[in-house]
Amino acid sequence: MTSLSPALLFIIAGCLLPLIPASTRRYVALLVPVIGIALLLLTPHGSYGQVSIFGLELTTYRLDKLAFVWALIFHIAAFIGALYAFHLKDTVQQVAALLYQGAAIGAVLAGDMITLFVWWELTAIASVFLIWARRTERAYRVGMRYLMIQIGSGVILLTGVLMHLHDTGSIAFDNLGLTSVATLLIFISFGIKCAFPFLHNWLQDSYPEATVTGTVILSAFTTKLAVYALARGYAGTEILIWIGAAMTAFPIFFAVIENDLRRVLAYSLNNQLGFMVVGVGIGTEMALNGTAAHAFSHILYKALLFMAMGAVLYRVKTIKASELGGLYKSMPWTTFFCIIGSLSISAFPLFSGFISKSMILTAVAVEHHTVVWLILLMASAGVMDHSGIKIPFFAFFAHDSGKRCEEAPLNMLWAMGIAAFLCIAIGVYPDALYAIMPYPVDYAPYTTAHVITQLQLLMFSALAFTVLFLTGLYPPEIKSVNLDTDWLYRKAAVKIIAPVSTAVASTQAMLFTGLATLTQRSLSKIDQLVGPQAWLTRSVDSTGMVGLITATLLVFLMFYLW
Repeated sequence: MTSLSPALLFIIAGCLLPLIPASTRRYVALLVPVIGIALLLLTPHGSYGQVSIFGLELTTYRLDKLAFVWALIFHIAAFIGALYAFHLKDTVQQVAALLYQGAAIGAVLAGDMITLFVWWELTAIASVFLIWARRTERAYRVGMRYLMIQIGSGVILLTGVLMHLHDTGSIAFDNLGLTSVATLLIFISFGIKCAFPFLHNWLQDSYPEATVTGTVILSAFTTKLAVYALARGYAGTEILIWIGAAMTAFPIFFAVIENDLRRVLAYSLNNQLGFMVVGVGIGTEMALNGTAAHAFSHILYKALLFMAMGAVLYRVKTIKASELGGLYKSMPWTTFFCIIGSLSISAFPLFSGFISKSMILTAVAVEHHTVVWLILLMASAGVMDHSGIKIPFFAFFAHDSGKRCEEAPLNMLWAMGIAAFLCIAIGVYPDALYAIMPYPVDYAPYTTAHVITQLQLLMFSALAFTVLFLTGLYPPEIKSVNLDTDWLYRKAAVKIIAPVSTAVASTQAMLFTGLATLTQRSLSKIDQLVGPQAWLTRSVDSTGMVGLITATLLVFLMFYLW
């Protein structure tokens, strides 16, 4: 038994990694998650690491059933990510990944909101280096936008926490509810990181611009940490039901027209988050179990899909659907693993997505949210279209692009193989996952009604895609950059700010020019008065001095007599 937080293991390893010989750093990145899982399993549920600072009681390590689910899958994702990146010798990415993973785990295990804030901000600072590590001008600009939004989320969180402390005298990280301005600010902070509608574009903007391995790691932690925070602090908050429903629906339309396949997966990630947010909003034991199970499954199959697309980018140097096709001939194993990921995210029976998504849909139906249930059903069909079919079809089949390359590196294939195995294992034997859920699970996914309904949905989705594609009605894959609400700050704001900035710069230049001119003239006048040639500083003879003194005495005498 131990009370050492696994998060500290990641942080210490990340800080010491540059001092370790380069040849052994990747082994350290693999070993740390394994040791972390051991620490997690050996620690009894409870609160540890209580610290008193400025009169505030911090609980830096709280392990309960809800935190355990996220901490465990975060460790598994860290191991798979380290294996996928095993071929790398980039110290920046290795250090950033360990610090980022440790911060996410630390936030999940935080028992108070001050500790949560510290880890929350560290996830933002560490993760941006996985974008900048691509070392391009575009990655730098994207990283700056990402960092501003993530840091902004932390500032809003801190503001809400301090206001909540002032209102209640408590910093405990438990169910908060929308009861005050303070809890609303905290809710917004969580919503930014969870990519709520209109707050979501940092996700599609940044993840596809990260490195090949960085995108895989990013996909597992930030948004799922936000889902955990919502489940911990806002379970049963009804507005989340409608927010989540919107999240499942709107990304479908952008994913269908998107040409960059990693960006398609980013929109798909947003869509899957919506199911989890709906589960949190429902707030029943079944819904929260479904949210936890879906977060667990989603991290695995989404990482698998990002790994497959990352392998394509690594070998072919492009991830544009319009430039791909026919790669199944060169990358058969990557194709196979991608198809498993696609079946999982589409929630085919016997794959992980089915046993978790169906639980959320059932919880929604039980609570009689008919409209929301229909939206989720439509969104499930959309997932089949853009992630279940579009991703593998356009990357590996569609038309033959003529590109020929080597299969993905062996370590990448092993990482994809582990994720694929877990996707199938969870789907075939869901009881293993259900056993670690926050609440007792009384749910059977493999009923005749569940299986037939899902298969009908998926088959009709596949039929719709086929008809649209063969008739030429399916949106073509063209070279383009699609903007949605990020148009507001990437285009509109620039058009508004640019003229203002120009006017301010012109005014500033005029002020500085005028000040410089005034200063120069003042100095010239002073030089005329007291400079080397000024009359006040000239040397005078004794006769002149006697005359000046006499005149001064006469003036003084006149004033005195007056």
